[in-house]
Amino acid sequence: MTTPAVADELALDVRDLRKSFKAVAAVDGVTMTVPKGEVFGLVGPDGAGKSTLIRMMATVLAPTSGDAFVFGHSVVSEAAKVKPRIGYMSQAFSLYRDLTVRENLEFFAELRGVPRKDMASRSAKLLEFSGLTEFAKRQAQYLSGGMKQKLALAATLISEPDLLFLDEPTTGVDPVSRREFWRIISGLHRQGITVFVATPYMDEAERCDEIAFMTQGRIILRDTPAGMKSRVPGQVIEVDVNDYRAAMPVVRALPFATSVEVSGEHLRVLVSGEYEVCEASIRSAIEGAGLTVRKIRQTPTDLEMAFAALIPTATLPDRDDADALAVAE
Repeated sequence: MTTPAVADELALDVRDLRKSFKAVAAVDGVTMTVPKGEVFGLVGPDGAGKSTLIRMMATVLAPTSGDAFVFGHSVVSEAAKVKPRIGYMSQAFSLYRDLTVRENLEFFAELRGVPRKDMASRSAKLLEFSGLTEFAKRQAQYLSGGMKQKLALAATLISEPDLLFLDEPTTGVDPVSRREFWRIISGLHRQGITVFVATPYMDEAERCDEIAFMTQGRIILRDTPAGMKSRVPGQVIEVDVNDYRAAMPVVRALPFATSVEVSGEHLRVLVSGEYEVCEASIRSAIEGAGLTVRKIRQTPTDLEMAFAALIPTATLPDRDDADALAVAE
């Protein structure tokens, strides 16, 4: 089934997509669209169903019900038309350890049907693009974690997809390599490639055009990063205290503290009320517990606070359900 009108505007059109593993609904009726050329971020806790959703959209996993259209083509009935248009980099993307960087690219090019006459030029372009040219003859097993991820991305791009699915591609990678990886993604975006990325990192979510919060197999909220932050009711107070662990339960007990999160060694407190009144009460409560407030100030809301504040605890799965969903993913 093809929908030409949708293909003209959308990279993705997901319609009531569901996937169940025995009694567990890993994806529970997701409906969403993603315009062409967008960097779309999917954020959620472990076991939310993010990987399962991406696998269905990438034709790796058959849905229990519903459908998704990639550039107007159904992943259920037209997978053969979808696959040439997409690239999929899973969490467990496997490189061949004994092959060099260049040999890995050539292998995946052949696997994905890249014409032999185009392999050398595409490999050279991707090596330069990803900063791996000088490592072309190095075996994959001797690459750093960040370099392996860049090679995995290059291997995914060798078929020149129009839509790129990335499932938590920088998990476990050092911060410098994460920034470099996102520099490459920004370059892809400028080339017009649509990117759909699941990420646990809020600083990466900030780089997306739009983001969606997912939990318990469902999309709970969708907005731009700025729009998501503007939804948070109240204001944020950052507290620098000599023992943030001891201060945390003290601050949480205050009636106006709707959320308390740790940021580095500081506490970030979402409050409902006048700043001056809340600030004085927080200081008084902490000092009354025998602790020292080194600094306290109002600070802008970030996505981490938005995520904590906007996904109600009541919607999150309990431990048993979360474990089951994690296994499903």
